[in-house]
Amino acid sequence: MKNIIVSDVFGNTPALIALGNAINADVIVDPYLGKQMSFKDESQAYTYFTANVGIDNYLKILLKKIEESSGECTLIGFSVGASIIWQLSQLTSIKISNTVKYATCFYGSQIRHMTELSPSFEVKLIFPKKEPHFDVSALQQVLASKQNVTTMQVGFLHGFMNSHSNNFSHVGYKEYLEFLRAELKPSALNA
Repeated sequence: MKNIIVSDVFGNTPALIALGNAINADVIVDPYLGKQMSFKDESQAYTYFTANVGIDNYLKILLKKIEESSGECTLIGFSVGASIIWQLSQLTSIKISNTVKYATCFYGSQIRHMTELSPSFEVKLIFPKKEPHFDVSALQQVLASKQNVTTMQVGFLHGFMNSHSNNFSHVGYKEYLEFLRAELKPSALNA
């Protein structure tokens, strides 16, 4: 089974490549088609993403990558990448159903605008301890009743897995790197 990372607004960075290597990712999908962008901070990255790519175009990039894929895959998304996976999860095409088997989504804050969606594959949503624009616990309650959805709230902030983020946490990164390694073992996915 292939492991596909879906990046945040920073795109394909050396830190994300290192994470990909640590979890044996086969592919990194990013909104800039592999071009390294070197943003100075999250605000600049977010502004560039919204002005030049956007959610809908990023979803098209991910769909194209999945359509080109052979065999089954697991998706791992961060921030806007997690939100794109959530949007993708409602699609029920034969290709999506036969290809995507599981997804782990870290701090996909835009999911709060798409609570009506119902995933066609298993999705684990990992939320930070708090978000400035919404109540994380309230969102979890809304999503808890959905089929194929598991949510959890962690003691770290949005961006804790990305060393480019102001909220990066060495402790959180190490803990959830091990979590991902355990999640991505073939026996864990077939249980």
